[in-house]
Amino acid sequence: MLHNRSVAGWGNDRMLHNQSVAGWVNDRMLHNRTVAGWVNDRMLHNQSVAGWVNDRMLHNRSVAGWVNDRTLHNRSSPPTLESRSSSIIQIPLTLKITKPAEVCSYLLATRLFELFLSEMLTSLICICVIFIIVVAIATTFLRYWIQRRSAFQLPHIRKTKAGEVTPVIGFFHPYCNAGGGGERVLWVAIRSIQKRYPNVNCVVYTGDTDATGPQILERARQRFNITLKSHVQFVFLKRRRWVEAVKYPMFTLLGQSLGSILLGWEALQAFVPDVYIDTMGYAFTIPLFKYFGRCKVCCYVHYPTISTDMLEKVSSRTEAFNNASFISQSRLLSTVKLQYYKAFAYLYGVAGKRCHAVMVNSTWTYGHIQQLWQPSGHTHILFPPCDTSEFTKIYLREQIDSPTMNIVSIAQFRPEKDHALQIDSFHHFMLKKSEKERSKYKLVLVGSCRNGGDNELVEGLKQQCDTLGIAEYVEFKLNVSFQELKELMATSVVGLHTMWNEHFGIGVVELMAAGTVVLAHNSGGPKLDIVVNYNDQATGFLAEDVQSYSHALDTIFSLTARERLDIRKNARESISRFSEEEFEHGFLEVIEPLITNIQMRRTS
Repeated sequence: MLHNRSVAGWGNDRMLHNQSVAGWVNDRMLHNRTVAGWVNDRMLHNQSVAGWVNDRMLHNRSVAGWVNDRTLHNRSSPPTLESRSSSIIQIPLTLKITKPAEVCSYLLATRLFELFLSEMLTSLICICVIFIIVVAIATTFLRYWIQRRSAFQLPHIRKTKAGEVTPVIGFFHPYCNAGGGGERVLWVAIRSIQKRYPNVNCVVYTGDTDATGPQILERARQRFNITLKSHVQFVFLKRRRWVEAVKYPMFTLLGQSLGSILLGWEALQAFVPDVYIDTMGYAFTIPLFKYFGRCKVCCYVHYPTISTDMLEKVSSRTEAFNNASFISQSRLLSTVKLQYYKAFAYLYGVAGKRCHAVMVNSTWTYGHIQQLWQPSGHTHILFPPCDTSEFTKIYLREQIDSPTMNIVSIAQFRPEKDHALQIDSFHHFMLKKSEKERSKYKLVLVGSCRNGGDNELVEGLKQQCDTLGIAEYVEFKLNVSFQELKELMATSVVGLHTMWNEHFGIGVVELMAAGTVVLAHNSGGPKLDIVVNYNDQATGFLAEDVQSYSHALDTIFSLTARERLDIRKNARESISRFSEEEFEHGFLEVIEPLITNIQMRRTS
């Protein structure tokens, strides 16, 4: 029985084992079905891959066909520059993207380049912001330092004898002892201020370290017959050499302008006025005194540093004293110089536009300043003062009291005055005369020299006279006194002027006042403002080259003494608009609002 029970238990266990085996078999069958499904999916995937490969092969065949068609097209038609560039650019790009790995590399490189460019721009913006912040901080610090420093500079100038604080006007005129027309403007302006505002002090920034203040004032009295009522304070500058043209054989305009900034900074450190007036044309000093010195700034422009006429000469490749032949003969150099001039003209306009008030000396200068500066305020045409009162005392006679018929020129010895044209024209005129007739005529060149460069110019002119064989008929008069100048003008028949685009021409007005028959250059101030008809009659003659000057001299000397006298009288009557009284009135009208503003700011 026990044995049977064991057998029965074994049977039961066997049945359980068989059931387990059957379950395992069922699981295996399910697994096999899953594997079969996976195999079917894999087969479908392989079919898809095979299809993609077939499609890729078809694409490659299409690209190959396009290349063949492109080759046949290029063979059938002459290649052009565009077709060549297209084939060079497009075919490699198409071939580069035929592999998926290369597409990924191309996209990755593009993305990296975009990230690099973004980082560069971000860095550049940060640098610009930091630069602006540094400049702002430095400007604020320098302004504060200059203001603190100025409180201890020349304290006696800032107060009257009664101890009251008074405005100070500073005139920037590095060559105040030169004795030219610009210097007359300076001294008459100072005299007008002293008349109207006795308590206002004037300071002159000058580089004439070889003379003392009293010597400079004495020369002004001798040369211009101007005596100032009260003392003028001079601030002597030691860096004037930086604005001399001889220091910059190339890029002269830029060099002199940068030099003027250095000279202006020296002046600003020496003394800070309440009103700053540039009377010599150094426009790049104006922002210094406006932003660092906090001055009211204005200027009197005799001649723009650069003009549209200069741009035209370079553009047309015309040889001139400021456009050398080797530049005018080269298209490349002319193009480079033209772009340099345009860039400089832009900077010149930016600097000049900072002025609170602008005064110009002629219609010609007004037109150029309006075009270059586009000043926000009103620009005033203020003809420079001419000493007509003294020259009009010369009695006009039909016959000049002189053994020779003199042709006198009054101008500083500078390259732009073109004394060489005067000598060439006189030589051409003398060639038409016999040996006996030549002794009747004489050319007298009167002027002053500012520096060694001007002295060298005079020596060159003397050598030119020797070369042309007219040295005995030409006389040089340097740095003459005012009385001698009047005598030379009184004994001359013709007053000669040859500067191209002279801004105004004070010397021309003085020659007309003295009673000479004026022969001036047909440009600039003489053409537009001075040698113009008055009372419907001529006031002089105009010319522009050797032939026209020579012909005009023939015409003048062929006139009768009576005909010449009529022209001389009419010219003298026309110059009343160029008197010192007219200049003083106009100058005070411009400067008065600036002084009033300073006084109101002090009292408030």
